Amino acid sequence: MPGFSDMEKPEENSEARVWLVCNAASGSNDEEALAAVQAALADAGFTLGRTIAFPEEELPGPDDLEAAGVGILAVFTGDGSIHAAVANLAGWRGAVLVLPGGTMNMLSRRMHGDAQAPEIIARLAGSPLQRVRPAVIRTRHGTGLTGVLAGPGTIWNEVREAMRAADVLDVVTATREAISHSANGPKVVCDEVDGGREEGYAAITVTPHDDGLEANGYYAESLGDYAGQGIALLNRNFRNGPHDALGRHGQVRLVCPEGEPMGLLIDGEPFDGGAEELFEPALCEVDLVTTMDAGQGDAR
Repeated sequence: MPGFSDMEKPEENSEARVWLVCNAASGSNDEEALAAVQAALADAGFTLGRTIAFPEEELPGPDDLEAAGVGILAVFTGDGSIHAAVANLAGWRGAVLVLPGGTMNMLSRRMHGDAQAPEIIARLAGSPLQRVRPAVIRTRHGTGLTGVLAGPGTIWNEVREAMRAADVLDVVTATREAISHSANGPKVVCDEVDGGREEGYAAITVTPHDDGLEANGYYAESLGDYAGQGIALLNRNFRNGPHDALGRHGQVRLVCPEGEPMGLLIDGEPFDGGAEELFEPALCEVDLVTTMDAGQGDAR
């Protein structure tokens, strides 16, 4: 198959051809919101060829998109589904348009600021795409686009899942267990970092930036604090909780001193952590569309 450089006319038009991925289980993804995204794409001059309902339908790979002449994959989901979609497109020559279709929308905010999907799409009308390959986190489990959370505090993800299922009894049970495990579960430490708490932390976050990986350790002094911290973890609103800044590094090694497997969330999705995990900076393996002006944010 010839490359895009050999297909001048298709290349010229490919950025107008869009496939859209949505996930009805994401936080901002109801039928009305989806219809607004589809209308915004049409108003901005894009041709929407297909809408893919993930996870009921499989995510497209590079070959699928190139065969259809698609230049943009718009992903209107939460961060976890975006993680899966981008991971499936490593090496693709098109670009991924990340739209805020979830609860926290951390990658969308990084690419576009605090804007809703129709506004983001409208910014693209009549303008050439601004494409970036932002800094991400390389892990043995795959790439983290927005960040990693490690430690016993990751158990609060189970509370989130119970809330999504709207099961009140399960929410109460999971919350009780989460408070207990956050307080008593095996803590994690950031290896080779001076000034961290010797006893470790209930949660450590690792966030990618242009100049390295930023680590923060979150702690609490009472069960009530753990409950409050858990709510912050649920919302991925870590900055409001008591924490120690553990610096920015060329790599981050997290260790559970008790030798137990650590809880691990990557882009909000659970993975089986080991007693030790290494995180390194990398660049995203596919272009992302950004609408941020220079100096407006840390998109690159």
